[in-house]
Amino acid sequence: MLDEKAKKTMLRKIPHGLYICGVKNGEEINGFTVSWLMQTSFKPPLVINGVKRDSGSHEIVKESGVFSISFLDSEQKDLAAKFFKPQRRVGNKLADVEFYSGEETGCPIISDSLGYIECKVVNALEEGDHTIYVGEVIGSGVHRQGEQLLLENTGWQYGG
Repeated sequence: MLDEKAKKTMLRKIPHGLYICGVKNGEEINGFTVSWLMQTSFKPPLVINGVKRDSGSHEIVKESGVFSISFLDSEQKDLAAKFFKPQRRVGNKLADVEFYSGEETGCPIISDSLGYIECKVVNALEEGDHTIYVGEVIGSGVHRQGEQLLLENTGWQYGG
């Protein structure tokens, strides 16, 4: 028997960073906060990125086959909060955020982030309410040093 309270408590103990995932398909660009990201291979360098299936960005990643990940520092909680909101409700989330287009993917990269990776999708698993996109890291860069923003340090909960 699955104890729902225990399940939620334990799944929320899995540590998560907070990142901005940049997406682009043609002229359409967006960014959204992700916390379900992890490295899964050294050779080739692979990450998995869990993207909510009912989001507009999910379709952009599915169609374009690319995404970027900007790594946030511990002082960028407000930026992470801004990108949690759906674009269809709040409009262009990148309008007042300095970013540039990644060389490898064209996806937006947050200029004031710790750094970034750019990925091409090499596989996807569509199960449950999120799709797991497997991305091969094809570009990366470091902007500055700093402590990474962690979900557990925000007081927010996403998971369980």
